[in-house]
Amino acid sequence: QVQLVESGGGLVQLGGSLRLSCAASASGNIFSINVMRWYRQAPGKQRELVAFSGSGGYVNYADSVKGRFTISRDNAKNTVSLQMNNLEPEDTAIYYCNVEGVYTTTRFYRSEYWGSGTLVTVSS
Repeated sequence: QVQLVESGGGLVQLGGSLRLSCAASASGNIFSINVMRWYRQAPGKQRELVAFSGSGGYVNYADSVKGRFTISRDNAKNTVSLQMNNLEPEDTAIYYCNVEGVYTTTRFYRSEYWGSGTLVTVSS
């Protein structure tokens, strides 16, 4: 199994910044992850994709966060981060890390794996 642990959520005021981090681990040593994503789910709403990072360097963002959020990955540490600037109350949600296609020294994990989420609250 692949385990994901998120950190960095919290309470921030309108216009503030937060940085979320997610660390991946598995029973074997991870040497590559195909896709790393951040999703979010606001109260009463469906989970939505916020940012995407491919192993080849491709990144993409939801229109609502373009220009404000930046996804980055550290392949040596098997981590993915989400820098969130100019936060708005509409960004309040539980943020989830998601990975797909994990290569370890023992096997290839084809499925998607999810973290337990970290809460971001933006006050006005």
